[in-house]
Amino acid sequence: MPLLVNGERVDLSQPTRELIYTFPELEEQAKILRSQPAQSVGPKGLLYVQQREFAATTPKDASVSILGSDDATTCHLVVLRHTGSGAICLTHCDGSDTETEVLLITNAVKVLSPNTECGRLEVHLIGGFSDDRHLSQRLTNQLLRAFDRLQDNVHLVTFCVTELNDRQEKGKHLPFIYGIAANVKTGEIFHATFPDKGPDVDLRSASILTGAKMVNVYDSRKEQLCIGPYFWMPFPHVDFWLAQDDQHILQNLSTSPLAEPPHFVSHIRATLMYLKEHPFPDKTLFPSRKPWIYRKNESGLWEKVSSDQM
Repeated sequence: MPLLVNGERVDLSQPTRELIYTFPELEEQAKILRSQPAQSVGPKGLLYVQQREFAATTPKDASVSILGSDDATTCHLVVLRHTGSGAICLTHCDGSDTETEVLLITNAVKVLSPNTECGRLEVHLIGGFSDDRHLSQRLTNQLLRAFDRLQDNVHLVTFCVTELNDRQEKGKHLPFIYGIAANVKTGEIFHATFPDKGPDVDLRSASILTGAKMVNVYDSRKEQLCIGPYFWMPFPHVDFWLAQDDQHILQNLSTSPLAEPPHFVSHIRATLMYLKEHPFPDKTLFPSRKPWIYRKNESGLWEKVSSDQM
């Protein structure tokens, strides 16, 4: 079934720019989103999603009220919501396996929407910019085609990607929006930053850096954040990378060195150090091959309730 805008089939045989000409309301919506100042979202009630992660829940969730993700340069942030059930999913895509990832998030929303006849699926695409390697454009095209191939009708509501999310500063192309939040109760999408990115940041990043596939990190039925278990082989040449200066790391471990946020290199260093300290996570982190489980406490913050090490 097709990808739709205002009930009309999107013609993906045309260049993406034609999509904007055909449906000018998409560009207007992108302008509105870009004009918003970024809201700083605190950890209370927040479920932060890292790259190659997704989380889905419903308005009945008593623990999570906001889904969010940021630090997207060439990556795209995708929110899929069913208007009938209110079930909502947010993911952070990097183009590693887009078609499979779109199937995963669609199934996650449908499982939480027992009556799909009442309401419709709406998708919001945000992220990317006019990067030199055209990685953003490639990912935009992949996402559009993956949603167009689904058996379900999907209505494209927000399209703030690639050239529609591009700005120039001192001759450099940069994204307008690096991060978004989705209100679980209302479905509102807004420009956001996240000072607190949740538990086990380095562990989750280590899994990404070693090539893990996209994973679901949340059990909405139990209202639990589930981290791992993750398994990887020793990271090649980790000591070499840790010995490099900031510029070398930026140029070689980023898809868009000129557009990264200021903390990119320190984050990569912390991740590399974690990989050095845990070359065999099946022995040091997940010996019983069970996930680390977190629940929100009375203050709305994640609190570990179980792990291999407890």
